[in-house]
Amino acid sequence: MAQCVQSVQELIPDSFVPCVAALCSDEAERLTRLNHLSFAELLKPFSRLTSEVHMRDPNNQLHVIKNLKIAVSNIITQPPQPGAIRKLLNDVVSGSQPAEGLVANVITAGDYDLNISATTPWFESYRETFLQSMPASDHEFLNHYLACMLVASSSEAEPVEQFSKLSQEQHRIQHNSDCSYPKWFIPNTLKYYVLLHDASAGDEQRAESIYEEMKQKYGTQGCYLLKINSRTSNRASDEQIPDPWSQYLQKNSIQNQESYEDGHCTITSNKNSDSNLLSLDGLDNEVKDGLPNNFRAHPLQLDPSGDPSNSIDGPDHVKSASSLHETKKANTGIIHGACLTLTDHDRIRQFIQEFTFRGLLPHIEKTIRQLNDQLISRKGLSRSLFSATKKWFSGSKVPEKSINELKNTSGLLYPPEAPELQIRKMADLCFLVQHYDLAYSCYHTAKKDFLNDQAMLYAAGALEMAAVSAFLQPGAPRPYPAHYMDTAIQTYRDICKNMVLAERCVLLSAEILKSQGKYSEAAALLIRLTSEDSDLRSALLLEQAAHCFINMKSPMVRKYAFHMILAGHRFSKAGQKKHALRCYCQAMQVYKGKGWSLAEDHINFTIGRQSYTLRQLDNAVSAFRHILINESKQSAAQQGAFLREYLYVYKVNTYFGVDTKIIFK
Repeated sequence: MAQCVQSVQELIPDSFVPCVAALCSDEAERLTRLNHLSFAELLKPFSRLTSEVHMRDPNNQLHVIKNLKIAVSNIITQPPQPGAIRKLLNDVVSGSQPAEGLVANVITAGDYDLNISATTPWFESYRETFLQSMPASDHEFLNHYLACMLVASSSEAEPVEQFSKLSQEQHRIQHNSDCSYPKWFIPNTLKYYVLLHDASAGDEQRAESIYEEMKQKYGTQGCYLLKINSRTSNRASDEQIPDPWSQYLQKNSIQNQESYEDGHCTITSNKNSDSNLLSLDGLDNEVKDGLPNNFRAHPLQLDPSGDPSNSIDGPDHVKSASSLHETKKANTGIIHGACLTLTDHDRIRQFIQEFTFRGLLPHIEKTIRQLNDQLISRKGLSRSLFSATKKWFSGSKVPEKSINELKNTSGLLYPPEAPELQIRKMADLCFLVQHYDLAYSCYHTAKKDFLNDQAMLYAAGALEMAAVSAFLQPGAPRPYPAHYMDTAIQTYRDICKNMVLAERCVLLSAEILKSQGKYSEAAALLIRLTSEDSDLRSALLLEQAAHCFINMKSPMVRKYAFHMILAGHRFSKAGQKKHALRCYCQAMQVYKGKGWSLAEDHINFTIGRQSYTLRQLDNAVSAFRHILINESKQSAAQQGAFLREYLYVYKVNTYFGVDTKIIFK
């Protein structure tokens, strides 16, 4: 795989973080919108703690947490739709292209000197978005809400009364049987009360008075007064205030699809293939935004009023693509947090630290202790007796059944109070706070219980996280159990028919194997998940497999080129024309001038077609010319077809210029 900005030891903790819900009053949301941000977006750049934090495990041992990050998001009561997620992932990949003028790595292998891009930011963007957009499920608790911030403005007539209404609303959403989404970690969710005060226009004395009343009612550990500005200060014109939000709002497409105007998210639904989700030139399409606190629609909810017959091949495609591009340019001119000073940045950062130190971590520590006590009292003794009895009478370990022998019980559901789920909850909590030793122990125990019950979805989840926990344990007390991941992938894919969870396993395991220098195993794993159900996923995984082959101790150059060709083909089918062209050009370095004339003709022909589609007519003419100037082994009919293509493109390039939009039929 190509080099990544983050190491795998950084990637995994950043991908699984404590989730916190935000529920704001209309007035509080209006105040944050004055800075072109929702409340959740306001906190995003400051969601990582700048110092180590400590907590105690159930054995009262001190545990250190480094670089802890939390994820705050607005409550949405509808899960994201798979079609909308596919659209989002397509846009993320098409919007990430190689930087112009980027110096490529030169790899020398035998007679080859290859210029290969060292990094693949489009893959990293895809992976990050994929992991962040995974909906919460019942068999695991990693992305269930642990806490809820209730936010009201000091300018409201009765802020304390507003907090009561918000608390009732949160309780209704969590405990109403009609609301199956979002998912909550435990019934007794931590509620943290935030009073938002406009420092530039509000009554500070009144805000302090309300805050004192809040401390009396909710305790000093359960509330906070956050002051921000909503008016541009009279600072010097040459004073540059950093905008830490832009990178997050551009990169985090889920939050980027939240709006400050009423209305539902309107992503056009299309039942055609993934290639129809993108404009022809690879430009990413804009998505209309929805209200952050619009409980009826998820930001990734498809618009039911969208016309499913709309296609990029329709007569209005060029016009719509142009208007979307103009909308994108207009949105990029918005300055986020323009009224916020560096003091405001410090206040927000301090707020996140106070919430984490005084609210979230004590809540997590208490919950882990409670779960541990419950498991000891409810399950520990009986399990210990059962295990001892089984060992005494059997005298040896009972052989586990293979995956193929197990029944398909992927639909099995445990009741919420089941001891097996309590173990999984404790494991997930320990994992989120980086206590990987205890997490591994719990996952390993849960895995055995789930396999005994043949609850395969639950068992696969426990196997997956047990493998990751084993790898992340400090000091590496045990080797990475790759066979756990292999079993989890096979179970997700073949028994549970869940390709999303199988893909997550592959993405994590491939990075782990790569970090250990096991490029051959990583490549095999990536290729294993390519299939016909997703051209985009297959293209990205094939490209990463190609990079694994070229980064091996003894580079496998021809395998690299072959898999880049396969990746280019799948990129083309996914509508990612620019990435397809890039892959074919990378592979051409290997095939060019080596006597493989038929392969070289095919690649040049494809490069010519892709270049013409992207209106790079000079490159198209050059590629078609290379097919004709060398001695050919093609049939006369095929050579005639190549000549006609060349003459047509040459004529277009000569008489119409590079801005033509004529497309090959």
